[in-house]
Amino acid sequence: MVAVTGQSPSPDAPQGLSVLEAVLERITYANEDTGYTIARVATGRTGPNLLTVAGPLLGAQAGESLRLTGRWSSHPTYGRQFEVHSYTTVLPATIQGTRRYLGSGLIKGIGPVMAERMVAHFGAGILGVIETEPGRLIEVQGLGPKRAKKIAEAWEEQKAIKEVMVFLSGAGCPPRWPCGSTRTTPAPPSRS
Repeated sequence: MVAVTGQSPSPDAPQGLSVLEAVLERITYANEDTGYTIARVATGRTGPNLLTVAGPLLGAQAGESLRLTGRWSSHPTYGRQFEVHSYTTVLPATIQGTRRYLGSGLIKGIGPVMAERMVAHFGAGILGVIETEPGRLIEVQGLGPKRAKKIAEAWEEQKAIKEVMVFLSGAGCPPRWPCGSTRTTPAPPSRS
């Protein structure tokens, strides 16, 4: 296997699978019943060109950095794509990635302008500040105690949602079905 920037074999990946690290740019298709998703991602290697990934991306949102485990394939109509077996969310490691992550709208109360201010003030450590010292957010120009509290609550809420989604996905439970239930499809209405 050839390793390239943004893609490497992983000791945790099952035999024959690759790991692709990418930023989720947009979701093209998502089936809420099964969790099957088709999305476009960017890696350091692709530059302005986006890659297509497909598979169970339950809970993944635009702007997030992901570590995808799967294999490359060629779809007869859509071409080369990465078939996702599983994924984990990875916090961004660069200033630019952090700015983009915070400005993506994923965390309520932070837009692109506020993300820029937060990163300018705290640098790459801003995510740690939100996680462990959210009271310090008021040090950022234009960010008062109410908004800082709202951001801290949104951060915790986002973490809790992620944990539930990852748990359900690992347990084989699609998002709209209760775990352990049998899904039945109602018969179509008769046309008499």
